[in-house]
Amino acid sequence: MNLHTSVFFYIIYVQGILTSRVLELTDRFPEIRKDGGMWLVQFYAPWCGHCKKLEPIWMHVAQALAKTNIRVGKVDVTRFPSVANEFKAYGTPTIKFLKPDSEHTFYGDRSKDVLVNYAIRMSLPPVQEITKSDVLNNLKNENQLFFMYIGKREGPLWDVYYTTAVYMQPYVYFYCSSEDVAKQHVNIHELPAVFVHKEGVHYFYPVEEGNGEEEVIHLNKTLYKWVNEERFETFPKITSDNINEYMQTKKYLVLVIVEENKINEIPPDMLEFRSKVENLIRNKRDVYHKYFQFGWMGNPSVANSIAMVRLPLPYLLVFNSSTYHHHIPDDDPVQMTSQAIEVFLERIINSTSPAYGGNTIAVNTVRKILNIKRELEDMWQGNPVMVISVVTLPSLFFMLIVYTCCCSDLLDAEEEDEEELLYHEKNE
Repeated sequence: MNLHTSVFFYIIYVQGILTSRVLELTDRFPEIRKDGGMWLVQFYAPWCGHCKKLEPIWMHVAQALAKTNIRVGKVDVTRFPSVANEFKAYGTPTIKFLKPDSEHTFYGDRSKDVLVNYAIRMSLPPVQEITKSDVLNNLKNENQLFFMYIGKREGPLWDVYYTTAVYMQPYVYFYCSSEDVAKQHVNIHELPAVFVHKEGVHYFYPVEEGNGEEEVIHLNKTLYKWVNEERFETFPKITSDNINEYMQTKKYLVLVIVEENKINEIPPDMLEFRSKVENLIRNKRDVYHKYFQFGWMGNPSVANSIAMVRLPLPYLLVFNSSTYHHHIPDDDPVQMTSQAIEVFLERIINSTSPAYGGNTIAVNTVRKILNIKRELEDMWQGNPVMVISVVTLPSLFFMLIVYTCCCSDLLDAEEEDEEELLYHEKNE
């Protein structure tokens, strides 16, 4: 047996192991689920392109979770539509985490690490207690983004913190600890306190004083909003899968648009521009964090859809996640200095920068038409024959139907004229 043959059989062997970790579920799954346990389930269709792209990732997710108490499965919605309807999986792929008494739909980037962390997080209590200093130190060393409550687990702040953790558990980790453990890692000025740890820095939630009722109302409004804004990194990668999560902040999204190749490499000029914007937010977080969520996109398709035009690269686009309007700089982004970018952002804050787009029916209609046009252009560049097949054949088929209908009407009319003529000739 030569080397190539050995490698081939090894790949088949590994593929078989990974595949066996994923359980192919049937219409009996709703009954099986009642027996208990936790499930991570993908609802898919064999013809779905996104499902095919997710398939190898899903196998690696199952492999990563093999030693946990989480079972990984998938349901073919074309064979078992009743199961999809029961779990309200109306699109493909739909990913759900199922517990005996609850279920949650996953919204986010469909990558292995994100999915594995999501499943593990959902299998744990909403708030985990940290009792040892070295455990907290390990969390910090892992560069994990997490929230922590310090103090006695009682009172309005704890109640609202726990409620927020239950709701936000699918997205981020929540912990609690005592003052003795926490003070070895952070400077605590008053108790109780809540902070977020991200990128090696702690940011505390600003607790305000008030009477009992006012304090609870204030906490309910502000703590959730604060958590929802702080649960993201300072300059993350934003994709078509997770952009809706960032829009929940209701901030302006400052998007640096570049283009990655198949191995996730970025051209030097685009990388330089991205670094310029990243340095700006990191150096002036206190100025802009209140208004903006910064990030970058490695694929321009979403930005092109927002702007309703094919953008030059690299580019800087600011998207209002509340009104769906967008702002573009007057100058060429590549030529913009850090000061010019700051002026652009200040104009947005002061509402002096022109806003384009929106979320009206007319704008969305134009946006969809332009999206189809761009998709056809991209398909033409990649495979002209396919575009001809997709566009020309349906058009010919439609013309044939119209021609057949029209010709049948003309033939019927001619037959009626001939019968009428024969009738008159006989009478004469």
